[in-house]
Parts: sequence; structure tokens; C-alpha cells
Amino acid sequence: MKILSIHADFIEFEAKKEAFKGAEKGIEKGKHRIEECLVIFTAVEKSDESNIKGVLDRYIVEVEKIADQVSAEKIVVYPYAHLSSDLASPVVAEQFLKDAQKELERKFIVDRAPFGWYKSFNISCKGHPLSELSRQFGAEEKSLGLKKEFKDESFVLSDAKLSKEEKIKLTAAYYVGVAIKELFPKADVGSAGFYQDQSYIDIGGVTVKQDDLKRIEKQIQKLTSPTVKETSIKEISLSKVDSELQKDIAKDLGKKSSAYSIGKLQVVPLFNDPFVTSSSIKALKLLNIASAYWKNNQSNKQLTRIYCIAFSSEKEMENYLKKQEEAHNRSHLKIGKEQGLFVVSDLVGSGLPLLAPKGALIRSEIIKFLWQLHQDKGYQQVVIPHIAKDLLYKKSGHWEKFGDELFHVKGRHENFVLKPMNCPHHIQIYTAFSYSYRDLPVRFFEPSTVYRDEKPGQLTGLSRVRSITQDDGHIFCRISQIAQEVKTITGIILSFYKTLGMDKDYWVSLSVRGDDHSLYLGSEDVWKIAESSLEKVAKENKLPFKKIKGEAAFYGPKLDFIFKDALEREWQLATVQLDFNLPERFELSYMNEQGKKERPVMIHRAISGSLERFMSVLIEHFAGKFPAWLSPVQVKVLTISDKHLDFSLDVVAKMRKKGIRVELDDRVETMGKKVREAQMEHVNYILTIGDKEVEKNTVAVRTRDGETTFDVPVDKFITEILDEINERKL
Repeated sequence: MKILSIHADFIEFEAKKEAFKGAEKGIEKGKHRIEECLVIFTAVEKSDESNIKGVLDRYIVEVEKIADQVSAEKIVVYPYAHLSSDLASPVVAEQFLKDAQKELERKFIVDRAPFGWYKSFNISCKGHPLSELSRQFGAEEKSLGLKKEFKDESFVLSDAKLSKEEKIKLTAAYYVGVAIKELFPKADVGSAGFYQDQSYIDIGGVTVKQDDLKRIEKQIQKLTSPTVKETSIKEISLSKVDSELQKDIAKDLGKKSSAYSIGKLQVVPLFNDPFVTSSSIKALKLLNIASAYWKNNQSNKQLTRIYCIAFSSEKEMENYLKKQEEAHNRSHLKIGKEQGLFVVSDLVGSGLPLLAPKGALIRSEIIKFLWQLHQDKGYQQVVIPHIAKDLLYKKSGHWEKFGDELFHVKGRHENFVLKPMNCPHHIQIYTAFSYSYRDLPVRFFEPSTVYRDEKPGQLTGLSRVRSITQDDGHIFCRISQIAQEVKTITGIILSFYKTLGMDKDYWVSLSVRGDDHSLYLGSEDVWKIAESSLEKVAKENKLPFKKIKGEAAFYGPKLDFIFKDALEREWQLATVQLDFNLPERFELSYMNEQGKKERPVMIHRAISGSLERFMSVLIEHFAGKFPAWLSPVQVKVLTISDKHLDFSLDVVAKMRKKGIRVELDDRVETMGKKVREAQMEHVNYILTIGDKEVEKNTVAVRTRDGETTFDVPVDKFITEILDEINERKL
């Protein structure tokens, strides 16, 4: 059995003609349109015939589960033979679909498209993370293929002390909940928290759409208006909380939980002392909505997450909205299209961006710079394939970790997986050779692409993709060498981001174990050395770090570097992670001074993280105005007329010979138009060549800022721009 579910705004279909003689009889003619529905495209397969009743039972369970997750009340059962090449007999399939309709009608409003007919259809998919789901199963309880086992993430009371600004934002989020309860009495208010500079609240029980935000905003304005009595916020007994979602939060928080009433709404916040009075909120705006799973578990109901922003003055809101507009103008999607940096093709697939020549050049320059920072520090380049047998990832643990995010490749003789991580491959290179303590550290460097089947609704341009190029590096070293290796990596990270002008305002998260040490792999002594080594490096390098308990991975502590772009948005980009897990799983070893095998520590490090995501940050950070060393086109040469073409060609050839990226515009156009177009392309220098320049063997140089210098000798310009490129000046 194979199904494809689409949560749709509507589906419209019409039976055209019979596909075979046994097609279903007595069908209604004309177009059929069903709105706000869950469409189940269904293919009954030959293998289902051996236990058709068991398959039907499983079909009903799967459809009900999906309908529950997307809060669907209408189901459309749609026969769709294209899902399989091994179909059941028409008689069995038709009866199955009729029985499925009958069973589903116990809980839902059900329509069914005719069986055995060629049909035209038009469907509008809602586009949220659960709007497109595929399933393959038989009569057995467990679906065919590997499925990730999703578990609840328990709520934890944060020990962070909120600033006044954060309290204003969080209080505003809860006022959104109050307003929604007044407008939608059946709504159930969930948790509230922060996302970057915004706050959010999760809503269940009702469907909230983008069009509802203005109405909700007006209701909040009524609640917080100075002309009405202020809505009181009081601490109350937990016994007065009647919301199932809030009770669930309180259960997780245990004795640390506290409850408050905000008007008629009772909530259990995830922060201590979280509120301000409504009079402190002078400006509030609802931004957008998204989907979220309760307790981050895809097996739970899907909630609507509403994002908002709030300030203590109108001026702050004006500045925020201005910054948002600037962010839109800097969007890597917008600039990428304008400058022809990358392409997303429907035929290739979403989340699989194609770098055009200019985008590929930027990527190449980043990788070249990364290697220059590593090549004199003992790193060796390695190259690995993009697929591996599933056994590799079962041994590494990534098979269970990534579950149905893995891409499976079926060979003629063996089955493979597109790699979700590079480290197991690098480990195989390490294990192929014998090492003594004198050989360590062993350092591998390789920017390489991994693949993960992210949900379609989460994919965006370069920032969220299915093909993820990691600038990966792995170090195999002794425990005593951890501090020096981390210090070296930290130096590389700081040098890299200083060159890009992103080192002015950053901070580092030092993630260490929580109180329950039994949750972490490795001995107490090794963990103490590892954690103290990271902290020592952070202090010696005067890193602005925060020690965060409980954030370490189960396999080791880590340093995460969080940098700000030109819009002061924070991005977690670079990371240094210590790993005691994989060396154990793969039984890695080296010979110590006594000639005995000893286990090395593995260090994972990434400087830019995902190259695709980093490029999206870089494009927006520079707003498409790249420094010369990164610019796809560094110089544009403009001719005033055809009689200047020969000299211009000589200038272009001379620069290209020196490796300068230069283009010639010799079109018969006005000089004003040529200059404007070159400025729009954000080239670093525009060179104009006319009679005087030909006569004197010079060029007129116009910078990106509009400053023009005349009579610049060609050789002088070439020398100066090469210095700028080679020194990677901003």
C-alpha cells in the first residue's frame, strides 16, 4: 500500500473517460470541488491482496493519524495508480476504496474520486510542514522502511533572568493567547517562548490563519488600551489551571512550576518572574504564523505558532520595522536572483539549489580561503564518496538518529544511503592506517556534501536545503592534546570571521554536562579534562563565552560560535565538538608509549558550518556588495565608442592574465546607461575608456561608492586591485 496525503485548500476533479472496461459504474458527471480537505492519493498493490483486511485496518489508522495532526474534518479518497508499478487487481482495489470510505465516514466527511477513470484535477496545497506526507505500509504493525521514532521533549523551567525587553515580548505573546481565547473560545493556549528577537505562542484546538492576525491584533489593542481597565496578571494555584496543554507543562516542570491568570486565561510559564503590566507594552505587532508540534514530537497534534514583537515605545517599533524592510531588501533570495548566483529548479527538486557560475565562484573563494587557513597547521585533504552501505551508519548511530531523513539508493546488488554525515567516512580512512602516539594528532580537511530529506515546507533558498555542504574537519588526538587543538581551531575561526568583518560582536556558547552525569558517554575524568580544556581555551583567547549547563551533546562538550551580521541578527555558524562516542563505536586506537592500544578523542570542527547556509548569511551581510576578493565580477570596463575597443580589449586581456575577474561592456549604448547597469550589478570598479585614456594608456576608475579618479595608469590600477584582492580587504 502506498499513499500520498495532501492537506489542501481545495481539490477540484472531473472524470473524463473510462481507463478500462471494468471502471466503476454510475459515477456523477461534471466537476467536483471539495474545500479545506485532506486528500489521500491511494495505490492498492498486488502484495496487499494476501491480507487485504489487515491493510485496510492499517490504512484507516494512518489516515486518522494524519487527519488528527492537521486537524482535518474532510477526507477525499483518491485512487492514484501512478504511485505504484505493481497494482492490485481492479476488483480488489475498487472494493478496498469503497470499504475505506465507509470506515472513514464514521469520523469524517468523506468524498471519493471514481475508480478506473482518467481524471483531470487541480489541487492547492497548504504548504505547511505536514501538508505533504507519503506512507508505504503493509498489514503489519510497522511501516516498511526505517521510520524515525519521535519522542516528547519535556518542558524545562529556564533559569535565565529575563530583561525588561524580554518580559515585554513574552507578556505580549501571552496577550495574544488572551485575545485568541476571546475570539476563539475553543482554542487551547500552549507554551510561549522566544525565537531570535521575536516571541511566540502556540495555539491548539482551532485553525488560525494569516488573515486572522489583524483581527487578533485589534482585540489585543482593546485589551491593552489605556482607556480600559488594565487586565490583571496574578499568580494562582496550579489547581485552577484547566487547560490540558498548560497541565502538561506543569507536569513536566513539577515542583518548579507556577501558574498565573491573565484575565480569564491561566498559564504556566517557562520562565521565572516573566511578566510586565500591559501598560508597559506601547507597541505590538503580530508578524506571521507557522506550524509546530506539541513538545516537538511529530506524533503529537500540530499547533499554530504565532510570532509577535512588542516594545515599550512606538519609536522602537518604527526602528524594528525599518530594519525588517532592510532585511527584505538584503534577502539572499532577492539578491541571488538579481545577480544570478543560484537557481532552484522544479525538475531538480526543492532544497537542491544549483549554483550558477557567479555563485560557484563565491563558494570556491570561500573554500580556497578555508584551506589557506588550515594548510600550514597540519591538516591533510581527503575525498570521500557521496554514498555508503547502510551498515556504516548503523554502526555510527546515524541510521537511528536521522531515520526517515535518510535518502536510500537501491543498487543492483547492494543497497546504499546518501551520506547524512561525513565523519563515519573519515573514520574509515583513519582505521585503514596504523598510528602511534608520535603520529597524533591526525587532522582531515574536506568540504563535502551530505544529504538529509528535510520537509518541503522548511526548505528556503540556500538557508535550508537537502544538499548540505559542510566544511568538515576531523581531528584524532590524545586527551592531552585537546587544549592545543581547540586553541588552533579557535584561531582559525576568529581569523576567518575577522576577514569578513563579522568579529565585532559575537559570543560563544560553552556547552557542558547537566547535573545528571549518567546521561553522557565517557568517564568522569575524561569529561573533566575535556570541559576544562574548552573553558581554558575560551579564557586564554578572551572569548566572550557563556557556560551553559545541559547543552553538551551526549558524546562530548562543545563550543558554538554565534556571530552577528550587518543587521545584528545572530547566526550559529562555527562549532568545535569533542566526541568520545564514535571512537568507542568504531574501536579506534593508536599505540601509546608502552606499546599498548589507547583510544583517541575525536574533534569535529566546522568554520562556516553549512556552506549553503553560510553563503545566504554572507549575501545578506554584504547586501550583494561583496569585497573584491569575493566578487564574481571585480571590474567592468566600459567603452565610450567602438574606436576605443582595441585598447579596451588589451586592458581586459592584461587583467585576466593576472587573474582579475573582469567583464567588457562594448555595447552601443549611452555611457549613463552602462554605468547605471554596472552599479546595479555591484561590481567593485567601473573603468571608463575614451579618447584621453587611449592616448595616455590610462583608465578612469569609478568606485562602488561613486568616487571617480581620472588618468590612472593601467599597471598602477592592476597592482592596487591585486593588493586589495590578495590581502582580502573589506
